[in-house]
Amino acid sequence: MIIWNPWHGCHKISEGCEHCYMYFLDGKRGIDTSIITRTSNFNLPLRKDRNGNFTLRPGMQLYVGLSTDFFIEEADIWRDEAWRMIRTRSDIAFRLLTKRASRIEKCLPNDWGDGYENVMLSVTCENQRRADERLPILIDIPARHKGFMAAPFIGEVDAGSYLSTGQIEEVTCGGENYDGARPCHYDWVRKLYEQCRQYDVSFNFIETGSVFIKDGRTYRIPSKRIQSLQADKSGLNHNCGKPLFKLSPVCNSLFGPTEYTPFFKAHCKTCGSRLICNGCSDCGNCGA
Repeated sequence: MIIWNPWHGCHKISEGCEHCYMYFLDGKRGIDTSIITRTSNFNLPLRKDRNGNFTLRPGMQLYVGLSTDFFIEEADIWRDEAWRMIRTRSDIAFRLLTKRASRIEKCLPNDWGDGYENVMLSVTCENQRRADERLPILIDIPARHKGFMAAPFIGEVDAGSYLSTGQIEEVTCGGENYDGARPCHYDWVRKLYEQCRQYDVSFNFIETGSVFIKDGRTYRIPSKRIQSLQADKSGLNHNCGKPLFKLSPVCNSLFGPTEYTPFFKAHCKTCGSRLICNGCSDCGNCGA
């Protein structure tokens, strides 16, 4: 999974933020997460190698702002430049995730129209309250691609009325981790999975979280690798089989673009995130 954080930092605004993983990780490094800063990776989509090719190859999917919120107020001064990079890299898919659904429309670029073909707008719906708050806003916004993430999944979500609109292409869910992790219930995941199957929406159960309840038993699973493995074993994943993005080529060197070739290790076959992943970067962090 390749991540682009053009800026870093966020403010807690809802229940899902209570035990934010970035606050936990930043706290261990002595970083104040509430301070929003532009990162050294700001221009990542436009970086080139010595041959003049973009380092991020055509066909990649880029997850944007997992250490921040793309639509946070402090980033208003940088966002237009970020949109320009997204527009330039029409050969890469950008997945934008936000809890600030109410700010999306006012922060869209002037040429947005019906949306960029290479952008998916997604909102976080950690429980029913936030689903009912954010999904109606998302559905009313013009966009080529829309999705939502139930993570941290801390309350049952009935999304049938939203999925039935035909506007949601993808749903991802996963339990909570780190300090104070609240339980994720198998029954919640299964209900959302069945609704996605009913409306043929791709569903990805990526991890159980640290505390998972199934058939009245509570399982404590500190290892994220095992969480992902158990999520995959559940069988609660649905691939609708429809291509999400129609990417456009970008001429970036005299020799033409070099297509991205995903690399998968053996353990990727049992990873809950494989349906929404670019493949392994072979960084060695997982020890596999």
